[in-house]
Amino acid sequence: MTDKKARQEAYRNETFLGSSSARTLRILSEYVEPESRFKHYAVEDTIVFMGSARLKSREDAEAALATAQSTGENIATAQRDLDMSRYYEAARELAHRFTDWSKQMPDEKRRFVVCTGGGPGIMEAANRGASEAKGVNIGLTISIPVEEFDNAYVTRELSFHFHYFFMRKFWFAYLAKAVLVFPGGFGTLDELFELLTLLQTRKMRKHLPIVLFGSQFWRDVINFEALIRYGTISPGDTDLMFITDSVDEAYDYVVNTLERYGASERGARM
Repeated sequence: MTDKKARQEAYRNETFLGSSSARTLRILSEYVEPESRFKHYAVEDTIVFMGSARLKSREDAEAALATAQSTGENIATAQRDLDMSRYYEAARELAHRFTDWSKQMPDEKRRFVVCTGGGPGIMEAANRGASEAKGVNIGLTISIPVEEFDNAYVTRELSFHFHYFFMRKFWFAYLAKAVLVFPGGFGTLDELFELLTLLQTRKMRKHLPIVLFGSQFWRDVINFEALIRYGTISPGDTDLMFITDSVDEAYDYVVNTLERYGASERGARM
């Protein structure tokens, strides 16, 4: 007689689902489950913010500097963090302005929703700005060995958690209608160059404005002119991005592009 304890449906078998044999199912679930939620909440188009998780708000950076000055320790680091906090505040303001603009569109279902990686730093700044504008926003977090990676400003129903980096990056690219990239480290650079490669190779055919915010940072970190000089990219490839230090310029560039192409490319993907 069959033991009832041994009678278990495969989809309830946690040992199997966590095994290498079920990897395909786990990957597929990180496509199907987000897709069903995006459809339910009518999210079709996003404005993606990328950047360092390490940057602080001006308020936090000022408090850290005051502490450093009182103890006499790490003053230079605290001063640098305060200087870099301008990017946090710029991302916060831009996300607020994009959300206000999107909410004023005549078609209530035609929304451009702020989307980030759901963590601290620039991600928190953008989710915070959108939340302060009373708009829904998205967080695509990733399981990494860092405590308290999520930020509190992501709309609860649109908070996603991924195991696979490539599935997380798929959802960044698939829904994006504009991308703003702030100073960041390995992860930010990885995300930026994948998007540039998709555009350069025409695997992504939609008009996707990419703003690199912080001209001095990007000049120091990536020498695009050297890539042209050595012949490893074409001169026109640098037209794939817009570099600025101005919140107003970034806002105008993105909004003008979305107003020009957004309606005609609604639902356009990769």
